[in-house]
Amino acid sequence: MADTTSFSALSKPSYSLKPNPQIPQKAPLFILPKTLQKPSLFPQKPCLSHNTHITLSSKNPISDLVSTNEKSPDDFSSYFDDDDDKPREECGVVGVYGDPEASRLCYLALHALQHRGQEGAGIVAVNENKVLQSVTGVGLVSEVFNESKLDQLPGDLAIGHVRYSTAGSSMLKNVQPFVAGYRFGSVGVAHNGNLVNYRKLRATLEDNGSIFNTSSDTEVVLHLIATSKARPFFMRIVDACEKLEGAYSMVFVTEDKLVAVRDPFGFRPLVMGRRSNGAVVFASETCALDLIEATYEREVYPGEVLVVDKDGVQSLCLMPHPEPKQCIFEHIYFSLPNSVVFGRSVYESRHVFGEILATEAPVDCDVVIAVPDSGVVAALGYAAKAGVPFQQGLIRSHYVGRTFIEPSQKIRDFGVKLKLSPVRGVLEGKRVVVVDDSIVRGTTSSKIVRLLKEAGAKEVHMRIASPPIIASCYYGVDTPSSEELISNRMSVEEIREFIGCDSLAFLPLDSLKKLLGDESPSFCYACFSGNYPVQPKEVKVKRVGDFMDDGLNGSLESIDGSWVQAPLNQEVHKVSEVGKLSSLQN
Repeated sequence: MADTTSFSALSKPSYSLKPNPQIPQKAPLFILPKTLQKPSLFPQKPCLSHNTHITLSSKNPISDLVSTNEKSPDDFSSYFDDDDDKPREECGVVGVYGDPEASRLCYLALHALQHRGQEGAGIVAVNENKVLQSVTGVGLVSEVFNESKLDQLPGDLAIGHVRYSTAGSSMLKNVQPFVAGYRFGSVGVAHNGNLVNYRKLRATLEDNGSIFNTSSDTEVVLHLIATSKARPFFMRIVDACEKLEGAYSMVFVTEDKLVAVRDPFGFRPLVMGRRSNGAVVFASETCALDLIEATYEREVYPGEVLVVDKDGVQSLCLMPHPEPKQCIFEHIYFSLPNSVVFGRSVYESRHVFGEILATEAPVDCDVVIAVPDSGVVAALGYAAKAGVPFQQGLIRSHYVGRTFIEPSQKIRDFGVKLKLSPVRGVLEGKRVVVVDDSIVRGTTSSKIVRLLKEAGAKEVHMRIASPPIIASCYYGVDTPSSEELISNRMSVEEIREFIGCDSLAFLPLDSLKKLLGDESPSFCYACFSGNYPVQPKEVKVKRVGDFMDDGLNGSLESIDGSWVQAPLNQEVHKVSEVGKLSSLQN
């Protein structure tokens, strides 16, 4: 059996994952003096850049904080935690200009983006009277919209949004897109990302008389646009975005314009396409373009504003932009395999991740299986490189909701068993390699290992197609607080013992960067390193129902919109009893 924790003695071949030559590649930003009819013919002129110095923290600024919320081992709620054992992308956005079926195209595109958010959906369309009409609701796209709802959204201009959010009584009013009226008209916005200076901006706006209707950081953007003195409208967007810090890929709609904007670091993806009738489409992923038969043209570049109206498409440089920091987890987990994200095929990325694991963390085995669905492509890569057959050892049920009727007698791991069923004929008496995309808390992984062994697997070797996650994300991904991340608390060997597998290996971060080659510096690895391109000033707090399960400080009443001020520049000392602090010094 191979060493379970160290593979440095093995030779490390060179990997290459070249961007698809069929796909237009990223180019420097540019300032366009006039509108263009064909954005695919944009001249590639660099935007004037400044040497922006960014100080990176060597660790997560709140990684030493310890949660005081302990659960009893008999707490039945732990059986329902399986859906929360993965990071969650918080949003998906789409915008359509110039198609008489704009709202229906948004509806279809949101179906393709459903994996990016399952708890709320909405569409805003502009009718022939230049009035912005909105339909939003809680639930899946198919639950929010029907034929009669879409009939309420006529027009050739629309934007849409799917949202992942924590539950709570105020959730419906937080479902986007948001629509607001101001002195020059109306504007709608759909946002993917997180603003790390939301609380500060909101406090300033409230001091100046602004009244907020939601607890979403997106509403801050609308207030900044409304209070801006810049002209014309898209310059108000530029003016507002210059005050924002963090991650934002947004689409705006006015009475006659569709505007797309991406933050200077390009944390979250946003692409542009065009339908055969000339309609311009923006979406979080290319899979949405594919569904509505729009041809992918290019990304919205980091720091770029694209304005679409009757005169065509105009591109503007939002602001001097630093080196991009695109979210690497889009390729590891969030995006669909059939998407092209940041100019790279997600399928090819994950396949090579599996190949790297097979080379750098080999083990004698009889069969390779995946944790469906996100581990499948990496498992295929592992099996191909190792020369071992890939089989479906776990079958996923796609008909399980997030609410279960509690059994009268506790059934161990029943939450996982409802979703994943082991195939005894594949597993019995076999040495099994099981490939997953990530380990967050480790609770689901331990249950999966137990399921496989109960189904007769002789050995279970886990291979994880990402580096260990040691820090929370503040740029549009819902991750647990750092002390809940198992890799932040345990070594690889300790995690292996906790999970109960025979060996465990993660994708080495150095190998991941080597794979990305010259583009490696343009990706964000904060969740693997704790080095944040934009320092988080506020901590996102997760709510369960109307209560917080991992609040760091402050009472429930003092926290608005699930944000609290981060205790920066503090040293926290842990003691042996988890959840208690021996001292807290400024």
